Amino acid sequence: MPKVAYSAVEREKIREALIVTTLELIAKQGVQHTTVEQIYKVVGISRTFFYSFFPTKEDLIVEALYFQQPKILQYARELMEDPALSWREGVTRFFFACCYGEQHGIAVLTIEEQQLIFRRLSSESCQTFREKQARLFVGLLQCFGIRPTEARTNLFINLSLTAIIVRRAIPQTLPFFVSQAADDTVAFQIQAIVDCLEQMKE
Repeated sequence: MPKVAYSAVEREKIREALIVTTLELIAKQGVQHTTVEQIYKVVGISRTFFYSFFPTKEDLIVEALYFQQPKILQYARELMEDPALSWREGVTRFFFACCYGEQHGIAVLTIEEQQLIFRRLSSESCQTFREKQARLFVGLLQCFGIRPTEARTNLFINLSLTAIIVRRAIPQTLPFFVSQAADDTVAFQIQAIVDCLEQMKE
């Protein structure tokens, strides 16, 4: 017999379990292949109870991406503090982990997934997402020892997302790109970003 009432603490634990499960699933299989049914079954709740936490799958995914941001920052800090790594090695390793997120437990959205989510979010939610995204990238710049300005942050966001998206888009979304050179392309993009950041650092 299902439980009728949950305490505030229990509800918060379930909410976090939904978010963590979502992150794990979309990191492995992407947003489009992750269903609400998969998520609530892993957590062990009903579909109806799931919707008492999140009105839509898209709202849950956005919350999962927010939840992931401190973990990404912490990972960057650990790399920067690793005495075995040079500055360039640490930054390069960070970007490789982001570009190959499915291998490192980092949820990264494809072009189609970004379009799908933002079509279904309110304008206020989209604005909030952009603001939180900017704060994440400001934090990353600071972690890398770079003074963040608005122009630097905006460029950093676009350069970073371009490398991540291109890697995820070849060959399905970008069929005219040469798939055999996908990894080399990503490696080149990452080194170009690191070069750019190194100039900012100076």
